[in-house]
Amino acid sequence: MAQLDVDEFLRRFRNRAEAVRERGIPPLEGEARRTFIQSMEFDYMDYSLVGSARWAVEDGQLVLRIPLG
Repeated sequence: MAQLDVDEFLRRFRNRAEAVRERGIPPLEGEARRTFIQSMEFDYMDYSLVGSARWAVEDGQLVLRIPLG
């Protein structure tokens, strides 16, 4: 099994957030367009939250601290 590089893990989430932000919207109309945009907004929020986390190992567990301010 590969070793977990937490800094690399968090960098991948930051990269995913940036990719979502830069991604274009395909030619969708109406409800499909709204659903796609909402999904992009959630993806960006999720990826950027994890990507901004500070980490530590406590009692053998990886702990991510996500700033909310």
